[in-house]
Amino acid sequence: MKLQQLRYIWEVSRNGLNVSATAQALYTSQPGISKQIRLLEDELGVEIFARSGKHLTRVTAAGERIIKMSGEILRKCENIKQVGQEFSNERVGTLSIATTHTQARYALPTVISSFMQEYPDVALHMHQGTPTQIAEMAADGTVDFAIATEGMEQFGDLIMMPCYRWNRCVVVPKDHPLTTVPKLTLQALAEFPIVTYVFGFTGRSKLDEAFNQVDLEPKVIFTAADADVIKTYVRLGLGVGIVAGMAVDELQDQDLVALDASHLFESSVTKIGFRRGTFLRGFMSDFIERFAPHLDREVQGKVIQARSKDEIEELFKNIELPVY
Repeated sequence: MKLQQLRYIWEVSRNGLNVSATAQALYTSQPGISKQIRLLEDELGVEIFARSGKHLTRVTAAGERIIKMSGEILRKCENIKQVGQEFSNERVGTLSIATTHTQARYALPTVISSFMQEYPDVALHMHQGTPTQIAEMAADGTVDFAIATEGMEQFGDLIMMPCYRWNRCVVVPKDHPLTTVPKLTLQALAEFPIVTYVFGFTGRSKLDEAFNQVDLEPKVIFTAADADVIKTYVRLGLGVGIVAGMAVDELQDQDLVALDASHLFESSVTKIGFRRGTFLRGFMSDFIERFAPHLDREVQGKVIQARSKDEIEELFKNIELPVY
């Protein structure tokens, strides 16, 4: 059994059983990958992939377990490399982050700017996606960190740490009737068409819960993952926008009025996560602390040593999170 063979079956499974695409991704030949997979199957005495002719059709039951264990082995090998890099040159490397548009556009720029000034020889790669996609990328090792508000709790292999609390505001044109309401209410909001986030994005569940609790059905007529897109359609008169408070730019959004809605919705918590067993290089720990200063090296160490989600939650039970 060779490490290369484990990498081949792992990558083939991630590429939709497409050996040709895997060969291109790994800069090798398709026949070479197929041969090594067959050699591994012969050695183990089981089929990892079912076949129809020359094509792989599905992963077998044995293959699912073997591929899962292969992923764990490959991640441990990557950690060994990381340890070596840390002690040979702790300021050189790569850092990959998966996050949502709101985080990338509004919460991360100043953090990334200061980080890159401190670590000019660290290549930083950012991926955007849905919260579920973000969590999947962290869980399978595509990225080092996942930063999002929703959709990550279902991935048990991720260590999650709370970064900050935030809430929502309502954005409307300057002549909108809601600008004259003494105090914004859910009943007042429900009278107008609403433009907001796609379900599963940026704390959308808190919005739906608030309306459900007072037996109101919001008229959500347009959804998007991007707060800037939402504001664009508010400007077109499509409806009332509900976005994260951080997504309102005082300079660029001068034509809109932002109405505080924090009293209407429960606050949401943005978290940063990484897969269990990850070796945090010095610059990785530094990035976490820059993004959330209360997550210093000591706290990170305690979180990594925690044996369950309950233990991690206990660590943060008495910590007052910053409000964005």
